[in-house]
Amino acid sequence: MAVRAERRWAILATVAIVVIVGLAAITGITHQVMPQSGVELVDPNTLHISGEFTEANLGSALESDGSVTVRVIGLQYSFTPQCMLVPADTNVTFRATSADVVHGFIVTGSNINTMLVPGYVSIQTTRFSTPGERLMPCHEYCGLGHEGMWARVRVIDRDEFLKLPSQKNRVTCD
Repeated sequence: MAVRAERRWAILATVAIVVIVGLAAITGITHQVMPQSGVELVDPNTLHISGEFTEANLGSALESDGSVTVRVIGLQYSFTPQCMLVPADTNVTFRATSADVVHGFIVTGSNINTMLVPGYVSIQTTRFSTPGERLMPCHEYCGLGHEGMWARVRVIDRDEFLKLPSQKNRVTCD
């Protein structure tokens, strides 16, 4: 009787493993064949000439719904802009891309952790609860100057931030 029960459990465990491996394989093949929906493409050769990532569009912008969008470009060995100004207690969406090689960044004290791949737009949303300065290092090795590739995210009071966009369309720390 004990041998029969043991055999049943062994068969059940084997079937469970086969099902899990099969689902993992099907999922992997499906994601390889069908790209994610919502992937945004951009031409890394013309970022600075036209479109969303021209120099005049970089930095923080207040949107009509009250949220803030920050546009960033990673380029060996710096981020543009070097310092981003965002309000506390507001939804902040980072839209970023790379002009040359794979970069990545994290924003300390937030859920932002993304890769910047040339030709693609990375989109991450967060909310900073307290004012302060956050570091934003590149975390993907991008060449010999990689260790110096840092930017800053300065979180300020929302009321103070709302006074700034009336002076100019895009806001940076400078």
